[in-house]
Amino acid sequence: MDRKPEMTDAHETGRLNRRHFLGSGTAIGVALAADGVAQGAPVRAPAIGALPMPATRDDLPLRAPVEDPSRLLLDRRWRFHLGDIPMPEIRGHGWSYNSAKAGQAQGAAAMQYDDSDWPEVDLPHDWASTMPFEESANVSQGYRRRGFGWYRRALRLDPVDRGRYLELQFGGIATNATIWFNGSIVAHNWSGYNSVYVDITDLARFGDDLNSIVVRVDAQTMEGWWYEGAGLYRHVWLAKRDATYIATDGIHADPRRAADGSWSVPVTATLGNIGKIPAEASIEVSLIDPDGRTIATQTAAARLPSLQPGSATLTIPVPAPRLWSIDTPTLYTLRTRLMRGGKAVDERTLRIGFRTLRFDAATGFHLNDRPLKIKGTCNHQDHAGVGVAVPDALWDWRLRRLKDLGCNAIRFAHSAIATELLDACDRLGFLVMSENRNFNTSPDYMDQLEWLVRRDRNRPSVFMWSVFNEEPMQGTPAGYEMVRRMSVAVKGLDDSRPVTAAMNSGMFAPVNVSQAVDVVGFNYQRDQYDRFHAANPTLPLTSSEDTSSFMTRGAWETDRAANVMASYDEEPADWGSTHREGWKSVAERPFVAGTFVWTGFDYHGEPTPFEWPSAGSYFGIMDLCGFPKMAFYLHRAQWIDDVPLLDLMPHWNWPGREGQAVKVMALTNVESVRLMLDGRPIGEQKVDRYTMPSWQVPYAPGRLEAIGYHGGREVARSVVETTGAAVALRITPDRRAMAADGEDVQPYTIDAVDARGRHVPTANLDVTFAVSGGAIIGLGNGDPVSHEAEQGNRRRLFNGLAQVIVRAGSGGAGTVKLSASAAGLRPATSNVRRLATPARSFVAPARMTLTVQDWRQSPAATAKPSPDIVLADNDMNSWLYVRAGEIQPPQGSGRWTVLRAKLTPHRGTRERGGTIVLKDLVGRSEIWIDGKRAATKPDFAATTLRVAFPPGPGERIVTLLLESDGTVAPGLGGLVFVED
Repeated sequence: MDRKPEMTDAHETGRLNRRHFLGSGTAIGVALAADGVAQGAPVRAPAIGALPMPATRDDLPLRAPVEDPSRLLLDRRWRFHLGDIPMPEIRGHGWSYNSAKAGQAQGAAAMQYDDSDWPEVDLPHDWASTMPFEESANVSQGYRRRGFGWYRRALRLDPVDRGRYLELQFGGIATNATIWFNGSIVAHNWSGYNSVYVDITDLARFGDDLNSIVVRVDAQTMEGWWYEGAGLYRHVWLAKRDATYIATDGIHADPRRAADGSWSVPVTATLGNIGKIPAEASIEVSLIDPDGRTIATQTAAARLPSLQPGSATLTIPVPAPRLWSIDTPTLYTLRTRLMRGGKAVDERTLRIGFRTLRFDAATGFHLNDRPLKIKGTCNHQDHAGVGVAVPDALWDWRLRRLKDLGCNAIRFAHSAIATELLDACDRLGFLVMSENRNFNTSPDYMDQLEWLVRRDRNRPSVFMWSVFNEEPMQGTPAGYEMVRRMSVAVKGLDDSRPVTAAMNSGMFAPVNVSQAVDVVGFNYQRDQYDRFHAANPTLPLTSSEDTSSFMTRGAWETDRAANVMASYDEEPADWGSTHREGWKSVAERPFVAGTFVWTGFDYHGEPTPFEWPSAGSYFGIMDLCGFPKMAFYLHRAQWIDDVPLLDLMPHWNWPGREGQAVKVMALTNVESVRLMLDGRPIGEQKVDRYTMPSWQVPYAPGRLEAIGYHGGREVARSVVETTGAAVALRITPDRRAMAADGEDVQPYTIDAVDARGRHVPTANLDVTFAVSGGAIIGLGNGDPVSHEAEQGNRRRLFNGLAQVIVRAGSGGAGTVKLSASAAGLRPATSNVRRLATPARSFVAPARMTLTVQDWRQSPAATAKPSPDIVLADNDMNSWLYVRAGEIQPPQGSGRWTVLRAKLTPHRGTRERGGTIVLKDLVGRSEIWIDGKRAATKPDFAATTLRVAFPPGPGERIVTLLLESDGTVAPGLGGLVFVED
């Protein structure tokens, strides 16, 4: 019987296999022992002319661990409007009075606003990635206008949720945002990078009384000088918790090693209670080892005051834990339950790691008491095709590309990153410099800094907090005082990690920021390393950003008129250095803890050294799609020691240049390299891993081959050949299987091959795509000058490559079929298994009908009143304010009461008419619409009435004449709504 495929649990850990990441490289070789002696069988060589990307993996899709079981995804079917919608000009005393009250938001923020013609979108959503390129738009944002946008969503809460603590969680909104819930402003946010948590418990409605969530996004505001995207670009969640609960980000459990070498996990739980009286509770904390065995359980009592935070603390001793490292990222599970009456009422599950961190001013960084050179990259948060709305599975893919590079650390520049990406850093073994976006000590911005630390202080990957990047005040007393305050705020929440700041000047001023941090970060100051270290021999130092060398992937000749930069690593920015110079400056100095190269990936925007028509950066070790540039192979050869590597650059397709010299580079970590052309020796060189061997080789079509030696023995070989013309397309998926959960995505690499099946690196041609069993969500090719749409079904191969990002459908088991075609070439098809996979828990979509909630109720009358009775606009007191579903006793004596409401129907009702539904209407009644009687109800008992609502423009008036039987007050016992 065939074994049914299973999902891979994302918390499974073990020693990472370097060959798993390198198996698709173009180098071949044998393993190197610790003493540098080659041993073992040769690594299987890829086919000559192979695709310069990893081979398709057999790995199954990851199943993200559930940290908070109270949370439901709220990503589906939001209504979206591109552009701002001005608030109406309020006129008249009555309108002015009412608009100032809770729940009475106006315009597009109003509960009853007609959004029926807005398109629906699923989150994450970055509307800027769909905008056209415009020369008059901001160059740093990639020549795309951002502007404003509105999101609206109806939310139905089950009546059983009444009495629970309810919270909305917005992962990230680019950029500034105002959030309304049921017509009341519940949050303002002043950054596009922090999460927003909104307690909606007191405003929530239940059952058919739907709730309204509205978000106005101001993406015109810029926080950065790079592409920032626009909209609700991270996940949104709804948390539904018990009345006594664990607060969001409320568990602090960072393992500690004592001076005697013993380990423990101190746990502090921040708790809440929305009940009317204090509550007695306890926390139960269990530590589970990587093999799934519970190795310790502790409990602690807690008293939870009403509507005030409470806490509970305990410490779990852990004898001889397995350590987390970059090569063996061992994760333990910490499960915290809030207990009441012997029952768990709330729960959090964290993945934690045991490791020690130490920066030494003389010897650099030490992980688990072993020196470790930081081989890091800086990275923004966007990707080709999707902008900043990066799906979870694509984060994992990007990290695997960095792991293949030999990168062991990441600085997420210059802001907080998505939690899903940090989950992958914990799991795959990366060190993370977590960076604060705004250098500002006012309360709003200190809240952002403290949120960042509170959210991420349990993660083994996070090893430094950076409070700023390149701030002009860094060399001033004011800057020093600001950092001093920020550092105290950080240490108040986490005293186990150092604070740094990325300085690009001011470090020699009499009073400067370097005097207020634990580790000094230098940006582009490699000529100051020695001077600063000599002047400050007790201060640890790292490069926090360096290099900034320009390359266009696949280009080997600079053509500034065409905005093309050669890939030989010879043209850095004026303030930067080549990759080779930057790494040499760090590697040769033990006191410099490491490097963070600018950047691991290209990104949208900041197209230095060019402007229009370039719309993307040139700095990346990889391009915007994650396709490798020469710098990828260079750093891989410099950063990886345990596997012999050898790659020849460039390709060997140079028609029309016969006899002309072409610079050939060998990127390698072996001792010496011999180069041959069609079997004829060109030369042999000893390897300097900082500069790398190179030759000037007269071009002739054929086979260029390099052989790498270690201790006189061949350990690696690399070949590039002149290919034939492209005759067919090829599709290479990242994985052979995808999850049918509506979320799983993967990138497909598209290339062209010649008649012998060899990758053609110079192919530049248009390709059209079609997909079934899924959907194309993004396209790219790594060309920083391309203005092609990033969504759709067409993309040009750029220097041999293009990328298609596909989301699998949610229709159960099946096949995701991607096809590619191009004029004059054989088409290609890829079939990927789609595995039946349960979707994550999510909030079901709800259709927002026009609910008539707010009514005015007249004083009681003994005689039947006229339906035309007038209420003065400035009369706020003689008629009651009542809500449908809440019958109010009449004022005064008499059997008759008037209820009146004003409403503006949705477009469908305005144009075609509809039905007004009055649920549980009590009392004998007449229903009048715009001064015309529309229906009567002859009996007194509660009855649901459906009345035709005529079409018509503008505001409408509904009047109810209600007569009591003298024993029960008349009124609206249920909701009132209008159906199209």
